[in-house]
Amino acid sequence: MAVFGAIAAALGAVGLIAPAAQLSLLGLAAPGGRGSGDLTPAFVTASSMAALNMGVYYILAALADWRAFFRWTVPFRLLTCTVFTVAVFTGRAPEAFIGVGVWEGLGAVATGAALRYERRTAAAGNPGEGAVTPESADRAEA
Repeated sequence: MAVFGAIAAALGAVGLIAPAAQLSLLGLAAPGGRGSGDLTPAFVTASSMAALNMGVYYILAALADWRAFFRWTVPFRLLTCTVFTVAVFTGRAPEAFIGVGVWEGLGAVATGAALRYERRTAAAGNPGEGAVTPESADRAEA
């Protein structure tokens, strides 16, 4: 979660500082001249600010070990994967956006798998070396 947050925050900062670089990272060309009604800079700014904020949220959630937040991200990242993938296949978004869908989908699957693994390990009575559980805390106090 922290790594994803750091990457999202860094990419958001790139988009705010150097919008043309952000477009390039997405495989999009920054137009040389803007036509009337071209809102590309506004959309890059909005999405970059959202990515920066989201990255910070993920980092803070990881530092707090906020498992509920981790669980909530799985279905919403799968939704993001679906929306970006469908947008590419319907021609609404450029092919470069498939990378965003793949990134979100793989992140959701990895997060879900890690949470499931931890839950199964804890249920089996083997919460992991050094993990603090109510039982181990009780033993430490005794």
